[in-house]
Amino acid sequence: MYVVDDQHLLMVASDRISAFDVVFNEPIPDKGRVLTAMTVWWSEYLASVAPTHLVSADPTDFPEVARRPEWTGRALLVRRAEMLPLECIVRGYITGSAWKEYQESGTMHGATLPAGLLEAQQLPEPVFTPSTKATEGHDINISYDEAVTIVGAELAEAARSVSIEAYRQASQHAAQHGVIIADTKFELGIVDGEMVIADELLTPDSSRFWPAENWNPGATPVSLDKQPVRDATEATGWDKSPPPPPLSPETVKATRDRYVTAYERITGESFTQWIGQS
Repeated sequence: MYVVDDQHLLMVASDRISAFDVVFNEPIPDKGRVLTAMTVWWSEYLASVAPTHLVSADPTDFPEVARRPEWTGRALLVRRAEMLPLECIVRGYITGSAWKEYQESGTMHGATLPAGLLEAQQLPEPVFTPSTKATEGHDINISYDEAVTIVGAELAEAARSVSIEAYRQASQHAAQHGVIIADTKFELGIVDGEMVIADELLTPDSSRFWPAENWNPGATPVSLDKQPVRDATEATGWDKSPPPPPLSPETVKATRDRYVTAYERITGESFTQWIGQS
């Protein structure tokens, strides 16, 4: 993240990858460009739901000092925003930490769910399940009422409304292309008194993308995201504390392939056409 001026920042997405809040040493080729390309595509697609802080991904629009060849296709010029101190998560399917909580207590973020749900089952309606933004350690899942306590009723309701509608429209589009968006995380902020969607948007790093043909309630489907990293490192018995184990070339390639596949299936565009690709 680089300061451009009082009103703008330059965000550069690297090829580094994290899992379990630990950053790995091995880069995933093209990961930064995939995240940038998807964010730009979704920003345009969801413009009717809410504005974003995006100004441009075109290097010719950047200040000259920011036109570095190695940043081509992975940098965004954005408006500075006053960020909400919440992770705005929307879940359409029960999986991940929500599934673990449900198994233990029959709840999701403290709210009681119907008995008998299966892992990866679709929820009756998308649910806004916020979490804290931890400056150290892990984010903590919280209830909607706790979110109200943190940001106030008006902002909490606006965040919930924008997040659910963005998820709803995005998931409907993805479904038409054979991809299930199981859940996603939005970052919201305020620019000139208006709520905007900020940071990355519906990428493999902030979402769980499942190929629809692999979905079968009762088990977690293969994901078009960083799941190969999670699976490979958990299999080593790693305790999820730094330093991380090395990623094999096979894991790196499998992860890169899934990121590109997610982009191409959802957008219908060839990744080779993105800025900086050939």
